Amino acid sequence: MIIVMQPDADEKAIEAVEAKILAHGLQVHVSRGTERTLIGAVGDERKLDPEMFDPMPGVEKSMHILKQYKIVAREWHKKNSVIDVAAGVAFGGETVQVIAGPCSVETAPQMAAAATAVKAAGARLMRGGAFKPRTSPYTFQGMGVDGLELLRNAADEQGLPIVTELMDPRMVETFLQYDVDVIQIGTRNMQNFDLLKEVGKTNKPVILKRGMSATLNEWLMAAEYIAAGGNHNIIFCERGIRTFETAYRNVLDLTAVPMLKRTV
Repeated sequence: MIIVMQPDADEKAIEAVEAKILAHGLQVHVSRGTERTLIGAVGDERKLDPEMFDPMPGVEKSMHILKQYKIVAREWHKKNSVIDVAAGVAFGGETVQVIAGPCSVETAPQMAAAATAVKAAGARLMRGGAFKPRTSPYTFQGMGVDGLELLRNAADEQGLPIVTELMDPRMVETFLQYDVDVIQIGTRNMQNFDLLKEVGKTNKPVILKRGMSATLNEWLMAAEYIAAGGNHNIIFCERGIRTFETAYRNVLDLTAVPMLKRTV
């Protein structure tokens, strides 16, 4: 069960809900978002009923959630999510946002030229890989922090928010120092649970790419890790899955889009 608290609910109201859940033998998980606090009752939900919580001070609504992914499930937020990245740049609204830029950050002139081209083409966000997950350990792994600085400087010159991939939980603070506007979790790290937990502690929008062999349920459970930390600014990215075909790299699973919209 999920209990959604009102925006102005105080700690006393939250603690009262927690106490009632614990009194019925269930565990409590509290997720504090920027606007709402969600209290999850983990265990046998049949012991609880929404009428037990709805009249309580500070409670907005409560509901049974039978899916494993409780916070990101459609049941508790009927409207489509809109993730604000910057002024006038939002995902999930009426406007299709285009992110453009080089796969890898390499040189300052390259990034300056790329940022100019991105702006001229009408894209609203700039991407660039400072940290690159590679299949082979002998291929270019990215410039690291130096690349992050080049990306930030080039994008700032054109007034563009930046999107770049985070691979290591230890680099979260560095990403925050450079004010990365959107953190990207790549397909190989979709189930890097320590990384997802750390990103969940931030309030930065997160692009969560689907793992190359991940089911929709596994993808949603990865998002649940982020949401459970309090960060509900999650943008799902269907980037293609691995199939039996070897003639090309990945198969774009477009069916995943309507299926996910019905679920989250």
